Amino acid sequence: MAKIPLKNAPKHIAIIMDGNGRWAKSRGMSRSQGHKHGVDATREIVRAAEQRDIDALTVYAFSSENWSRPKTEVNFLMELISLYIKSDLEELHSRGVKVRIIGSRDNLKPGLKKLIAHAENLTQHNNRLNLQIAFNYGGREEILLAAKKIASQLAAGDITESQITEEMFANTLQLNAVSDPDLVIRTSGEMRLSNFLLWQSAYSEFYFTDTLWPDFTADDLDEAIANYAMRERRFGDVAAKVEEA
Repeated sequence: MAKIPLKNAPKHIAIIMDGNGRWAKSRGMSRSQGHKHGVDATREIVRAAEQRDIDALTVYAFSSENWSRPKTEVNFLMELISLYIKSDLEELHSRGVKVRIIGSRDNLKPGLKKLIAHAENLTQHNNRLNLQIAFNYGGREEILLAAKKIASQLAAGDITESQITEEMFANTLQLNAVSDPDLVIRTSGEMRLSNFLLWQSAYSEFYFTDTLWPDFTADDLDEAIANYAMRERRFGDVAAKVEEA
């Protein structure tokens, strides 16, 4: 990391934390044990992001499609997010981490909703690291809800059509308090977004690794950042031209 110029380092990293189940299966463990070890990896990466002066870290913990998994696994994941917040919140707060949970809360239990609200309220003024946990989240649903909200405002006469811009639309999305991710990392060898930050990742750089999430360490994060730093981001433009002598 010391060799990477700060100007080339990503400020917002998003991670699709994949491979907990396969990690557990390869060791003869239950999927629940894989998810527990996945939480340990998350703790390490959050701390690593702080130490590397990353502005924002967004992690994909539970998608809106994950409800189709076995009920016992879904129930365990619901309990796991609660346990993570309860056990780690005070320490995260003391380190200046701002916690936000993005995703639908409509079908979450009241106790979990209350816990999420408490975590966000407690840490809302922190500025060391913006930690977004995508839980019960789907990128298409996020875009659809934003479109419906804007349509309602337009129908009510609160806004005009000319006011609907990319910036205005982006500000209507849930992930509107931080910049778009510079780097999206996916573990476990899969090479797809799986309905994660579809709008925000339009010009993100992608990094795929075969490493399963419970095995992903700060060294792996550094490797992803180093890979990112070697790339030239064009945002749809041509490569920078070298001035002729």
